[in-house]
Parts: sequence; structure tokens; C-alpha cells
Amino acid sequence: MRLGRLLRAAALFLALAAVAQELSKPEGQRSWHGRVAGVPYDFRFPTLKRFKESYWNPDDDRVFTDRVVGIGWAVNFAQLLPRLQEGYRRLAERTGASS
Repeated sequence: MRLGRLLRAAALFLALAAVAQELSKPEGQRSWHGRVAGVPYDFRFPTLKRFKESYWNPDDDRVFTDRVVGIGWAVNFAQLLPRLQEGYRRLAERTGASS
């Protein structure tokens, strides 16, 4: 319960810091996406293209990509699923070989 409160407080702090960072820029230079304390944020209206780039992008080697809206990371399932399958295959080979 304390960890949950701490995580919510950290997320709120990062969101406020990101908004403050954007508001500190001249109006014409505000992009409403970037990084604050190394954590990605994006407050732009989400698009289908950005959802695809974050959640299903076989061309991006990263498992964790920038989130489409809000603060934090998304999971690139196009990279995660093959890695999980490979891990499962290796585990099955090890347990099958030791029997």
C-alpha cells in the first residue's frame, strides 16, 4: 500500500514537472512531449500511428518504448512476444533434456 502511494506521488510529481517544463518554454516551442528526469512524457492527442509505433513496432529493437499518452513507458509487443517464445523454447529444451 505504501509502495502504491509512493508510485502515485512520483507519477504526479513527474507529470507536474513535465507540464512546468513545457510551460517554461516560449509558446511556439512547446511540443508537449519529451523527457523529464529521464522519464518520457507525451501530452499530445494520441494517434493510431503513435500507438502502433509504441505497442507493435517490429522495426524498433526496444521492448520498452515511449508511452503514447501520459508519463512512462509502453511495451512493444512485437519485440516482447518473440523473446518470450524463445525463452519458453529454451526452458522447454532444458527441462526436456534433463528428463
